[in-house]
Amino acid sequence: MPKQMSRHSSVLKSPRRQTGKTGQHSSDPSHGPLTGEELQLAVRNHSMPLEALRIDTTPPGLHYVLTHFDIPFIDAEHWHLQIGGAVQRSLELSMRALRRAPSITIPVTLECAGNGRSLLRPRPLSQPWMLEGVGTAVWTGVPLAYLLTQAGVEDDAVEVLFNGADAGIQGGVAQNFARSLPISEALRPDVVLAYRMNGADLPPQHGYPLRLVVPGWYGMASVKWLSSIKVLTKPYKGFQQAEAYRYQQDADDPGTPVTWMKVRSLMVPPGVPDFFTRSRVLPPGPVMLTGRAWSGQGAVQRVDVGIDGKWAPAHLEHPAAPFAWCAWSMPWVADPGEHELTCRATDSSGAVQPLEQVWNYQGMGNNVVQRIKVSVE
Repeated sequence: MPKQMSRHSSVLKSPRRQTGKTGQHSSDPSHGPLTGEELQLAVRNHSMPLEALRIDTTPPGLHYVLTHFDIPFIDAEHWHLQIGGAVQRSLELSMRALRRAPSITIPVTLECAGNGRSLLRPRPLSQPWMLEGVGTAVWTGVPLAYLLTQAGVEDDAVEVLFNGADAGIQGGVAQNFARSLPISEALRPDVVLAYRMNGADLPPQHGYPLRLVVPGWYGMASVKWLSSIKVLTKPYKGFQQAEAYRYQQDADDPGTPVTWMKVRSLMVPPGVPDFFTRSRVLPPGPVMLTGRAWSGQGAVQRVDVGIDGKWAPAHLEHPAAPFAWCAWSMPWVADPGEHELTCRATDSSGAVQPLEQVWNYQGMGNNVVQRIKVSVE
């Protein structure tokens, strides 16, 4: 028999207690090793190797991927995007027509809302991200606001719904992946219907032939394999909006929606890894610690690097765009022995990465500081 799914989320049922403590309870898979279902999700989806933080733009093959169902393979020659609902005129656009429309090109950092989920105890049972569910790409496409203006949004519109072509069952509900944005967000000038990624056509796993990209929001908002857009006069209550992607304390908590990315920084692990444990080894002497930081809630203003609990400010570079990550660096003279390296970002809203993560039922919005153990030999 398959495991019971929560009626509020995509995660398997977990205990309601909230704790940061590690425990082993053989009766509860959320306390033990990864389950077969988690491993199956892990091999289907794809994280960004942390060494890819060295480059400004993440190649498509290294950029994180989360696919809820199967990847749809779409013939772009016969594909059309439909725009309807509370508009003055409905539109049906081919790929050729979209490519003739005004376009923008914008670098955007996207992060999965469940990034870091597997670090929580008890562990919410879903895609078992460590910290690598992120990537930054350069997206080219039509501003969504331009097409909505062409269609003529009615005055009583409240949301815009985006339907993907990927279909399946989640939480016991048969569905196509679909999510909505408030009308004010949909009309932002930087929200783009992208048909190119890093200067080439979208790869199949990244939403070919057309996807939404919502700068600053967690990745679930950037619906892939778009088939239709509908302007709504009432809030959307579909599964991915009302059940999944919520900050909840337990299965019965209606929760609050996941929206903007929280402030986060990550470090390129220095030295070389052990193949199996991924623990780091490096020689003594000077080393430049580097990484990236980003936030959907304000510009990153500071990154502090911790060496065995002692913090010092890193040097920050300017990001390529408001919602693209920025590079940081700090020199370190590595002494022989065992060390713990950490990094902690602060944004212009005053938000700071937590040293200990607050638990939530679906494992969303985890931005706890990264900790890297290194052996200097």
